[in-house]
Amino acid sequence: MRLFLDTSVLIAAAGSARGASRLIVRTAETRGWELFSCDYCAEETVRNLPKLPRALGAWERRVAPRVRLIATRVALDQPLVFPKVKDRPVVITALAARADWLLTLDRTDFHHRLGRQVYGLLVGTPGEFLLAQRAQGLV
Repeated sequence: MRLFLDTSVLIAAAGSARGASRLIVRTAETRGWELFSCDYCAEETVRNLPKLPRALGAWERRVAPRVRLIATRVALDQPLVFPKVKDRPVVITALAARADWLLTLDRTDFHHRLGRQVYGLLVGTPGEFLLAQRAQGLV
């Protein structure tokens, strides 16, 4: 299972030891989940981490080493109607990485504007992903 983590999930994983985002990062290897993000999301994460106490240390020790960063893509060979220019590279890169899920906490910009699925890529929160895995008896 290939999971693409948006900036919001990366920040949450670094900022909270008890949330679904950190649980996914912590248990991915044992569950066979491949974690991906892109350099664009990583840079945005590092820029925002000073707002959270101790998050930078958690990012460097617990999150970043477990997430494979790939180059951000800005073009897609299929049409993509997604009005958020800032977030379009995230969706395109997740599709290019052939991710199964795009995990994001940004419901407004992703879920409400993009929907639950785009070209076979499922879009959801870390909690929704974990509930889906549980429903299938996988966690």
